[in-house]
Amino acid sequence: MAATPRVRSPAAAAATAGGGPVLLATLGVAFDSAACEVAVDTAVESGRPLLVVVAAQLPPLPLSVILGYDQVDSPAQEAAFRAPAALAASLGVGVERLRVRSPRPVTALLELTSERGPGLLVFGPDRALLSQRAYRKAAQALRERCPCLVWLADEEG
Repeated sequence: MAATPRVRSPAAAAATAGGGPVLLATLGVAFDSAACEVAVDTAVESGRPLLVVVAAQLPPLPLSVILGYDQVDSPAQEAAFRAPAALAASLGVGVERLRVRSPRPVTALLELTSERGPGLLVFGPDRALLSQRAYRKAAQALRERCPCLVWLADEEG
């Protein structure tokens, strides 16, 4: 199976993003600034809506879910998750924010991309806040199984 090509510039992404929205995703950590820039620029240039998705690990603790403790983010985390959506909205882009909690967040993200049909998935967790192993595994799964074009931050680091 061929790997999904990576787009390096917002203009190239806008030209190839297809008919669906632009999806900016992270794995429970703040977004990488370059990924936010690519996603917002692509949404603006292509006239497509932006989906901002935070896919996070949900530990299998039923009582925590019932009591709502699985949704607690610090004010700094919430501001980081909200920033790309606020920027896009200020530029006139339609924005939808989604939080996906799952024991398998990458699988849940792949299911979401199948359901929403984005033209471009910008995978942009802040690499300083996510382990190299988790990033590599997620990036590989997205490259191999994502039904749309995928943009990944530089993998050196």
